[in-house]
Formats: sequence, structure tokens, C-alpha cells
Amino acid sequence: MDYKILVADDEKEIADLVEVYLKNENYTVFKFYTAREALDCIASTELDLAVLDIMMPDTDGLSICRKIRENHTYPIIMLTAKDTETDKITGLTLGADDYITKPFRPLELAARVKAQLRRYKKYSGGATQNDAGIIVRAGLVIDVNAREVLLNEKPLSLTPTEFSILRILCENKGNVVSSERLFHEIWGDEYYAKNNNTITVHIRHLREKLGDTMDNPKYIKTVWGVGYKIEK
Repeated sequence: MDYKILVADDEKEIADLVEVYLKNENYTVFKFYTAREALDCIASTELDLAVLDIMMPDTDGLSICRKIRENHTYPIIMLTAKDTETDKITGLTLGADDYITKPFRPLELAARVKAQLRRYKKYSGGATQNDAGIIVRAGLVIDVNAREVLLNEKPLSLTPTEFSILRILCENKGNVVSSERLFHEIWGDEYYAKNNNTITVHIRHLREKLGDTMDNPKYIKTVWGVGYKIEK
């Protein structure tokens, strides 16, 4: 399949390098050095994934991420020069699926892109025999086959990562699923660090969409020091 990838980074050397590696994977790359050009492309082109630099001079990558999430669910990978939790958490909260800190190895970014596209294809395409079925829980209906979620009979717009987390928790109703297990099931065999808060941020965003609260959760319950669960 000919995947279309948006790359937006004002650092031309980085954008050019990312383009080379992604083209080597036979992806079609739409490369831009300004946010304005990137936004024009988003509005006019059917994309499969976006790689966005957070620090851009005209409009930052977080604003582009927010704009994408108004109408699209394809994966977003954020690039950040700051090794701080604030940028990462903000990006994930706005709907980004993954982040990578500069400087990074181009092969690592290519691997992240490939993993996100693999999940997105599964999320938006047909289901396999193993994941066919409908999961129901207190007004929440997950149609795994159609990749659709209803909350009190109203469609719920989830990113592929949010859908994957919710599906895994619902398929394991009554059992605690650790953050590490969620991470490995969603991102594959990538390295997991104990201080990795990626799952925590996605859970927080998912709770907001479900109208859930951490203090009195109706759906996703935190089991401190262990992981998360959805009651039977």
C-alpha cells in the first residue's frame, strides 16, 4: 500500500533526512519547512500519518496536531528538541500517538512510523477472525470488527492508540492490565522504561472522552502500582 506521510520541520537538514529514510520504505512523503504549508497539505490531501516538529516558528507542531484531530484519526508522531515531560504530555493530550526526542536515529523514527501505520491499518481496515466481536460495558459498545465505539448510543472519536487501549482493557474485563503490557501490545517490542508515562497520558485522554474521572471511575479503574482494569 502506498502510504502518504506528512513531515513538517523547520530544520531543513532533519526534514530532508527523514524524507530520505521514509522514501526508502517506499512511502510517499509530503515535506514542508513551514506550518502554513503543512496545514494547506492537511486540508487538501488524504494522509496516513504525520510527523510534526513541536518547535516551529510560525505555528508550533502542537497547534497542527490539534488541527489534525479536529477531522482526522491517522497517527501523529511528535518531534521535540526538549527532553522534558511537558511537551510530551501536551502532545499526547492533544491526540498525538507517539513522540521522539531529538537527536534521534532515523532508523528508529522509520520503525516508529512503520509500527504506527501497522496499527492504523488494523484500526481502520477489516478485522481478522481473532478480533471480531462486540464488547458491551455500561453504555459502552465496542465493535471490534467495524473499529467503532459508541458511548450511550453516540459515536466516540478515538485515535488508534486510544482504541487499542480500550479494546485491550475490555477484552480483559475484571483483570488488571499493567502499563508495561499495554505498551508492549500496542507498540510491539520497543523498550519500556519504568518512568514512561505514555500510557498514563493516553488513559487520561481516554477518560476525558468517556466522561470518566480518576476518583470515581465508571469505566477505567487505576490499580495503583499495578496497572488498569475495567470491571466485569
